[in-house]
Amino acid sequence: MSTGPGSDAPPVEHTPAKEPAMSSLWTPGGEHPVDQSQDTPAPSAETLVEDLGPEEREQVKAMASEMAAVREQLASVPAAVVVANHLMGLYELGTIHLSQQPPNLTEASVAIDALGAVVDKLPGRLGEAESTMRDALNQIRLAYVAVERASREAEVSTEADVPTEADAPTEQAVPEPSAAEDGEPGAG
Repeated sequence: MSTGPGSDAPPVEHTPAKEPAMSSLWTPGGEHPVDQSQDTPAPSAETLVEDLGPEEREQVKAMASEMAAVREQLASVPAAVVVANHLMGLYELGTIHLSQQPPNLTEASVAIDALGAVVDKLPGRLGEAESTMRDALNQIRLAYVAVERASREAEVSTEADVPTEADAPTEQAVPEPSAAEDGEPGAG
């Protein structure tokens, strides 16, 4: 079923599904119970627009019109072009994390693995950009290995420069002078 330009099918309207009630909310600080008695339904978009003044309504209409134009423009571009654009964003994200001092290898690997997942999963479907994306993936994987190796070597050399207990010079026990050697009275 086609809903693109020239199609007789009506546009598909999106109506958000009702969200299930939550019993708790997770945050980095831990789980927090959600008080169900305070649940109030969210106001509809129409209600929100009705609460606006005439100038604000015009701004909302203009923004909605711009969004519709952007969606129409995006729909006219082949998906392979849009995906390739996003893949270049993942490539850039990986290089940003690799170039940090010190390199953020964990975050770089997320971006690189995401790039690889898409490129590896869509062979022959990324259009003209596919060979470029494959080359970029190979280059950033090699860069990751080189940065990881250099990071490990720097860590080892830093550890080698820091003396440990085993590396610390040992003090030779010097015998305490006996009373006889000191010439103290009562010695010997």
